Amino acid sequence: MKQLLAGFVFITSCASVVSAAQSREADRLTRAAEVVNEVMGTPEKGIPKDLLNRAVCVGVIPSQLKFAIGLGGSFGRGVLICRRGGNGPWGAPSMFTVGGANIGFQLGGQATDFVLIVMNAKGAQKLLQSRSKLGADASVAGGPVGRTAEGATDIQMHAEILTYSRSRGLFAGISLEGQVVKQDYDGNARLYGRKVEPKDILIAGSVGAPAAAQPLIAALAKYSPQGGEMFVTK
Repeated sequence: MKQLLAGFVFITSCASVVSAAQSREADRLTRAAEVVNEVMGTPEKGIPKDLLNRAVCVGVIPSQLKFAIGLGGSFGRGVLICRRGGNGPWGAPSMFTVGGANIGFQLGGQATDFVLIVMNAKGAQKLLQSRSKLGADASVAGGPVGRTAEGATDIQMHAEILTYSRSRGLFAGISLEGQVVKQDYDGNARLYGRKVEPKDILIAGSVGAPAAAQPLIAALAKYSPQGGEMFVTK
């Protein structure tokens, strides 16, 4: 009887640990959806809709923490979601992390939201490497803000990835050059309950989206249901 009870306690404890881990990733997805809705909810100060319509993937880093130690640095956990086939509806999300040296300004210990708009399949392929340095492996620029992208510069229009930040209610295009993006394999394992390759999630589309991702998928579909370009896979 004692052995049976001990086994039950062990199984219950394991289930609680798994549930807590999945909850952390679900929270990341929920906060990412909130960022998209809040940013796009003000067209005059958000990402131009015509630009979002051309995007193949969108990355959201809710509450990336900036810290001031020496020259300063930052670290955040994000969510990357791509269109099925590159130009279809939004698919399942993959987790990633980003970090590096201070990004041109210092906010002490304040958290900042970041949004990455991946403009073509080439940029998506580079971002899906195990480790990718923005500005070196993939061209990056701060994106334009407003209802349309008509005022975008040549640099912005030719960048593979356009990046934005939001802090203290201010949303603006800002370059994340020098930041290092890494695939969060552990985060994906927690979310999906098994090891899953980011390319299987984002390019092959062989993984179904979990329920926790539906608010983010719905937010992106609301503002940009279809668009982008086809992925060229190798």
